[in-house]
Amino acid sequence: MASRRGFIAGLLATGLAPAATWADAGAPSWLSAAGLPDGGFVLCGIGPDLNLRFRIALPGRGHAAAAHPTRPEAVAFARRPGTFAVVIDCAAGRQTAHLAAPEGRHFYGHGAFSLDGRWLYTTENDYDAARGVIGVWDAAHGYARAGEFGSGGIGPHEIRRTPGRETLVVANGGIETHPASGRTKLNIPLMRPNLSYIEDGTVVDSAALPGSMHKGSIRHIAVSALGEVAFGLQWQGGEDGPALVGLHRRGTPPRLCTASEADLRAMQGYVGSVAFTAGQRDVAVTSPRGGLVQTYSVADARHTASTSIRDACGVAPCRGGLLVASGTGALQRIGQEAARADHAALMWDNHLVAV
Repeated sequence: MASRRGFIAGLLATGLAPAATWADAGAPSWLSAAGLPDGGFVLCGIGPDLNLRFRIALPGRGHAAAAHPTRPEAVAFARRPGTFAVVIDCAAGRQTAHLAAPEGRHFYGHGAFSLDGRWLYTTENDYDAARGVIGVWDAAHGYARAGEFGSGGIGPHEIRRTPGRETLVVANGGIETHPASGRTKLNIPLMRPNLSYIEDGTVVDSAALPGSMHKGSIRHIAVSALGEVAFGLQWQGGEDGPALVGLHRRGTPPRLCTASEADLRAMQGYVGSVAFTAGQRDVAVTSPRGGLVQTYSVADARHTASTSIRDACGVAPCRGGLLVASGTGALQRIGQEAARADHAALMWDNHLVAV
């Protein structure tokens, strides 16, 4: 792989090759950050056969990544409250740019590209002002900082773009934090999580949870081909929350998904990642704390199945069902075409990102 990358990089440098595509990086289907036994960290490309297409070093622990829509380029984000993001040429296997959070800010570990790949949007904490910010970076000019706008709430975590449109969806978790207090949550009694929809830098719609659910921090989301948003909660109350999964369409109230008390309790108040299944009839959520993957029917918003996978977190649709990544190094395909690959030297981090 290294020699192939070097050959491609040489051709590109001399202008003798066409623009690189994801095929030049081994045609990965997913990206994921991972930890190494020696304490190092990497970003990996994973093929549909569950084998690695590349493994590239990161300067610190990663959380999620954003895959450029047209070229083999990824932006890997530090785990909250990180202050770095690195741009990686996945075909050449090297870092090409470094994004530093502006003074008084930190990243939340997620980002999303515009439809044409020109702009990168990052979720950020303006911690002295206790407000969420979306940073704008110019991918056509070395990822220079180009501007920012409000996220519509506090604690923006995951950001997605709706398919085929420039509308951004932001999960505002509602939790105020400040680096001076570490990861301490400063406003639990007053938190107000929401989903914000943003167009041209302006919040055009917002959906809040009912008052009784204000301790349900919305962290992770997925968007279907039809624009429906699935969201997962991390419950901040001292008792079990009434729901951990929800669905939303613009112009309608959020639908909270139902599950038995036992199934809800088994998740230990924590959803780590969210994905629609390949057919988009169900939504899957993971809990590394509970060691579970749960699926919910989109049609009637109810729990349909649970699968035990130790330290499961990253989840993404794949042919015939779902791919789940575990902190144990396992990649497990569940559904009609079950399969498993164990990468014992890797500890997969929180998210699988589709390329």
